[in-house]
Parts: sequence; C-alpha cells; structure tokens
Amino acid sequence: MARTLILCDCLGSQAVDRDAIGANAELVCTRIHNALCTTQIDDAAKAIADGDAIVACQQERPRFEELAEEIGAPVPGFVDIRDRAGWSDEAEKAGPKQAALVAEALLPPPSARTVDVESEGRCLVIGRTAVALPAAERLSGPLAVTALLTDADDDLPLDRGFEVVAGQLAQASGALGGFRLRIDGLRQVEPGGRGGFALTEPRDGARSECDLILDLSGGTPLFPAPEKREGYLRADPGDPNAVAAAVFEAGQTVGTFEKPLYVRLDETLCAHSRAGQAGCSKCLDACPTSAIAPAGDHVALDPMVCAGCGACAALCPSGAISYDAPPTAALYRRMETLATAYRAAGGTVPRMLVVDSGFGAEMVALFARFGRGLPADVIPFELETLAHFGHAEMLAALASGFAHVDVLLAPKSEREVLEGERALAAAMGGEGRLRLLDLGDPDALDEALYGAEAPPADAEPVLPMGSRRQVARLAAKALNPGSAEILELPKGAPYGALDIDREACTLCLACVSLCPSGALADNPDKPQLRFQEDACLQCGLCRQVCPEDAVTLIPRLDLSDAAFDQRVMNEEEPYECIECGKPFGVKSTVERIVEQLAGKHSMFASEDASRMIRMCDDCRIASQYHSDNNPFAAGDRPRVRITDDYFSKRRDH
Repeated sequence: MARTLILCDCLGSQAVDRDAIGANAELVCTRIHNALCTTQIDDAAKAIADGDAIVACQQERPRFEELAEEIGAPVPGFVDIRDRAGWSDEAEKAGPKQAALVAEALLPPPSARTVDVESEGRCLVIGRTAVALPAAERLSGPLAVTALLTDADDDLPLDRGFEVVAGQLAQASGALGGFRLRIDGLRQVEPGGRGGFALTEPRDGARSECDLILDLSGGTPLFPAPEKREGYLRADPGDPNAVAAAVFEAGQTVGTFEKPLYVRLDETLCAHSRAGQAGCSKCLDACPTSAIAPAGDHVALDPMVCAGCGACAALCPSGAISYDAPPTAALYRRMETLATAYRAAGGTVPRMLVVDSGFGAEMVALFARFGRGLPADVIPFELETLAHFGHAEMLAALASGFAHVDVLLAPKSEREVLEGERALAAAMGGEGRLRLLDLGDPDALDEALYGAEAPPADAEPVLPMGSRRQVARLAAKALNPGSAEILELPKGAPYGALDIDREACTLCLACVSLCPSGALADNPDKPQLRFQEDACLQCGLCRQVCPEDAVTLIPRLDLSDAAFDQRVMNEEEPYECIECGKPFGVKSTVERIVEQLAGKHSMFASEDASRMIRMCDDCRIASQYHSDNNPFAAGDRPRVRITDDYFSKRRDH
C-alpha cells in the first residue's frame, strides 16, 4: 500500500516539486498546503488519520506527533525537504533532490540494539566545601547524595540529609549506573557527640560505587573525553550558571535508560596480537573514551563506556569491530537510494554533504534560513557521528553515483581519524573528489559549495555490497575503470603486499602460524611460503614474529584478479631422508644444522648419532629404538607373581 506524503510550501517560502516527488510509485502526494501546521491543521489530521502518512516538515514535528496522539492515529513519519532543498537559491532545480530525500525517508529504519541501564540516583558530588555542599543539598531530595569534600574543615553541615566525607578520589571507572571508586585519605563524619561533627582518621584504599558523578572540583577530568562519559557531569565551579545546569541535569538522571550498543566485536577476526607479539592497535589508539582494552590475542570492548563515535569501526582492518547503530549496510543502502532516486527524477550527478545530526544539521538549517541554502545538486547525508564514515563509506558514495563528497567537520569530530581515512580513500580513486570542510559559520558554506566545481562522474554506478573491505575494493575498481594497475597507498593502510628477503628467510613458517587472516600459508607437500594479497591486513604480526627480519610491509592495492591468487614468496628444495628417501624439512636448514652439530656437539659426536639429523621423524625413532643405548629398552618383563609364589615363600621360612 502506497504511503501518503503531506506537502506544504511553508507560507509560500519554498518551491515544492510535487511532480518529481510523486513519480515514486510508493507515494501518494497530497496537494501542496500553505499553512499545514496552523490554519490547515485539520487537513493534516485527516491525512494522518486516513493511513500511513509522512509529513514533509521536521520543524513542527512535535505538533504533528501531538496531533496524532489526540486523534488516536499512528505517529506519522517525517522528512525535511525545506531546509535541505526548498529554501535555496536554486530551488527551481531542486526537484530531483526533493525526490531523493523523500525516497530515503521511505526506507525502513534498521533495528537498534540496546541494553537497559539502571540508575538508582546514588550521586557523588566532588568539590570544595563552598560549591559542593550547596549542590549536594539541592540534590539530596531526588538523589541519594554523598559529598566528597576536597578541602574539609571543621565547619561541617549539621543536616544529615546527605552524607559528607573528605578525601581524594584516586581512581574511577565505569559509566552511568555502574561507577567504581577508590578514595584515598577517606575521612567520614562521626555523627555522635555534642557540638559540631568531627571526622575520622584518614585511611587509604576505600572502595565504593555510585550511579553518577557530579565533578565540581575544577581539576583534571576523571576520564578521557569527559563529555562522552555517560553519567559523568562536570562544571566549572567558578561559573554559577554551569553549576546550576549540571545540578539540574544530575537531578534528571534517575530511572531506567536505554543504552545503544554502538558496535559489534568478533574476537575471532581480531588481529591485535598472537603468541605475545603485538599486531594491530588502531582501535586502541583511536578510542577517545578508552572503552577498548587489550585482552590477550584480541581486544575487549566495554559497551557501557563506548560513546559510539565509530572511529574503531572505520579503522579496523579485519572487520572484527563493525558499527551497528546503524549497520554499515544501512548506510550503503541510503547512499544507493539517494543517488538512484536523484537520477530517476531527472537529475544527473549529485554531490554529497556528510553532516552530523547536531552541529552539521544546524549549520545546514541556518544556511537555508538566513543564507543561500544548499545548491540543488548537494544532498545532505546526516549521521549521528562522523568518525565511522571512513574510507570505505567515502568510496562507496562515489561509486554509487555521487560526483563529490564533502564531510562537514563538527567541533568535537575525531579529525585525525577522518583525515587519515580521506587520504586513504583519495589514494584508492577519490583524488580530487573528497574534502573535509572545517567551517564555523553557515555563511562559509556559500563559498565552499557554490564556488566548487564538481568533477564529472566517469564511472558507471555500482551497488555497494558485502563487507567494508569488499565494498572498498569494488568501489576502487569502479573509480579506476579499465585499470589493472597497483595503487600506492599511505603508510598504515589496511591493504597491501609483503616483500620477503629470500636470502634471510629460512622458511621457519612462524609467520604462517600467526597470520590472523590466512594471507600467509604453507604448502604441505614442499617447503614453500605462499601469500594471498587480497587477504592481507597489513597488521604487522608476520614482521613482528619473523626471527630473521625478512618481512617488509608494502601498503598498496592491486586491482587485478592476481590479488586473489596465492603466489609463492619463497621456496627451497626439501631434504630427503637418508634412510627411506621421504622428503622432510628444508635442505639448506638441515645442511646448516649438520654443519653446526655433527662431530661438534656431544650428542652428535658419533657418526650414527649425526646420521639421525638427516633422517625423517619415523626413521629417527626406528634408528634410536634399535641402537645399543636405546632409551626405550627396559629388559625382559618380570614374571607375574601368583598365590603359590607367596605360599612357597612362607613354607621356606
């Protein structure tokens, strides 16, 4: 059944291309209203009540949601075509973009994984007496408060509505609903006696827990990226407005909350470490909240601490960490839908502007309301965070049919991650088509977007499918049509080849046993080291474990089908057993061992002993068994003693 799209031109301030939008067979468009949220709200109520509706307005979303509740109808969907397309100096050409935005809104939202977080209101307030005590007093009604004073004196409050302690918070971990604390120099109130309260003698190593922390100390934050740590509120003690805002927010942090599970971790794919040798640590280096930690051969993720920036997923070479809010496949589908709908509605080649749902979305809205608005061919692509929009997503956008991709950085974006991913995507085929825009004023979008000439798309659009590595390779081939050349990539890229120093390599195959992706393999029939370039993660484990330092990483992307083949990196003749002739070991290695040990080591001083070095495992065992000093020989088995033996012994005595 087709959905109903309720249109409005917002008091005639925008041009709505009803024909371009209505060409979508999944839609039935209403007439274009003029004041849908005010004088024509009855029309909106009727359309919402009649069936599955979408309102082409985001600004008045709360009003229409309330309207649906009043009439007992399902809450409609919403799509913004005004700020993103209708308010523009090129609004008369924005029909294809409006159609694309509406087509994107028709996509079913991916299901989100969440976990319930319980906060019982156990609050720790940290700070000096003059600031912490008033804040604790205001919170003592809705919360169970403990004030940790960093400058405690004898002037303690007589009110026992909340706990007062003194000391220094030595360690804190966890997040909302589950903070774990260690306090040194802890002094607690002695509640008895006449006069003012006294404090106990200090003691170190006190342990406690709480649900949230209000830090008014003004010192170094307790956690990295403190603004991303849920349940940790921090304010400048010298700013009364900031303190009041933090106190108010703390008072609302009681109850059950849904915590999104932003990423998935598949430990079996992780290339962090093997056999005590360090490999990939990209996620550890990039995580702003320290939610990721080493856990042996792989990493461990604390979902309660994870703030969902997605930098780990963008950088993970193996796909062990994947973004899940929403899944990457949902992003690819949105891209493909936008590009396809744009072309189907008469557009040629669109450009993409990637923005976050906070700073970036507001910049677009302000530019539309007070500036020229986005050009007709620039389609905004809104994400909760930007860091997980890595090289694979950038290339997928270009390969889907976008001529150019701009990423509008937010003040708190993980810029280093995005810069590295942009450089990698540029080397893989996006050179000249990718930009990071660091703009603080909506007016700066004018020059950045209207003054830029988008290069023409010279490749047929492809459908991005598969893992991030597969999508990146598919997109790179589409962006380099007819090319079978090897693309040189920046240092640290997760694609590449190996160079093996054959003079140094002894074919010990330690690299094969530790390769996490199976890019390195042996040959069970002969001494041979094989390599499949497409599977290589460039994690560096092979280089770390090689005892001869014979491995060199080469970051690159081979676009030819040869990347999927196993090629021989090093091989030697096998050594033939001197007894049975069966090949075993590496000829040069066995000869080197014989040269070093035969006649020179006490265990191989005799000719018979040195011959065993030249034998296969089976023949070596057989030779040892039949030798004079056979360690397996133990003489004849003793006769089993029976009852008569014992009786005869007694008779003899």
